[in-house]
Amino acid sequence: MRLDALNCVCPYYTMYPLNFPLGFLKRHGKQGDWVVDPFCGRGTTNFAARLLGMPSVGVDSSPVAVALAKAKLAVAGSALVVECARAILNTADEPASIPSGQFWSFAYHEHTLLQLCQLRKALLTDSSSSERILLRAIILGALHGPRTKVTQSHFSNQSFRTFAPKPDYAVKFWTERNMLPEEVDVLSIIKIRAERYLSDVLPVVQSKVRLGDSRIIDTFNDMPKARFIITSPPYYGMRTYLQDQWLRLWFLGGSDYVDYRQTESQLEHTGADRFADDLRLVWKNVASFVTSDACLLVRYGGIHSRHVEPMEVLKMSLSGTRWRIVTVRASPNSDRGRRQVRQFQIEPKKAVTEYDVYCHLV
Repeated sequence: MRLDALNCVCPYYTMYPLNFPLGFLKRHGKQGDWVVDPFCGRGTTNFAARLLGMPSVGVDSSPVAVALAKAKLAVAGSALVVECARAILNTADEPASIPSGQFWSFAYHEHTLLQLCQLRKALLTDSSSSERILLRAIILGALHGPRTKVTQSHFSNQSFRTFAPKPDYAVKFWTERNMLPEEVDVLSIIKIRAERYLSDVLPVVQSKVRLGDSRIIDTFNDMPKARFIITSPPYYGMRTYLQDQWLRLWFLGGSDYVDYRQTESQLEHTGADRFADDLRLVWKNVASFVTSDACLLVRYGGIHSRHVEPMEVLKMSLSGTRWRIVTVRASPNSDRGRRQVRQFQIEPKKAVTEYDVYCHLV
């Protein structure tokens, strides 16, 4: 039986395959070993640890990432999640603020946007229960995406799944094709997705996800001693994570426009040496909260616009830390699927080689 449905609750363009952390932990870990991902993204490492009965900690500076990673660790049946959504919509008042403007009028049908705002208001008020954590992630996954000919699967007009459309480009695309937003059955989409993603009975494991900056050592306060650090940090030059998720950030309480000034809590990208210095802080921090036999597994690559060898950047970041490289292997998944380097080009180039780097603590 496959138990990975929940891992697909919301596509996220920086996701790596579940088998990357899962295969490694199956071979080297055991139940009870703590696993940490200081750049947890949508929580794939944490989910892999959960499947194997291993507790974990995830840290990320993006509220979208944290919301998705928390859902990977939540426990609630689909019926409870759907009933939670129904109760919110049945009792909701008119939201105090509904986004307006050309983009919003083309992106969502008027009634769909109203219901999304009602759900948003309720979940911003309280997202503490497992069913609300899961409902929030399900909505984030359906917030924007392609329109289908058979079953409604997303709330928006034609769009990308993994990152939000930029307003000017989207409006031009929709107007040129005379694509108006369709009214969708919001509750029905939530129900279909809840039943799809919550059909499995998963282990209940002690885990936590934190919104924070892994360069700051206090972020790891009270963290149990971890045996495994498994992660894929941002690639040098990729610094628009927040802007590319602006619609999901809006649903989580952010602005209803793309804010290009959002750069706090992100690694420095003004030079490879500055980037490596920031990344080095993270490697030093996690080394302070691990067991004596701990290991670090990193998947790392690069993008075409930065003419820097990815492994040189990673090696720079590891210098001066307690981590020593043991093995380096080219990832077999570098040019497959929806990977980081393939999301920003209509006809993507061959992906820059990604590496799986295994380090011991010394």
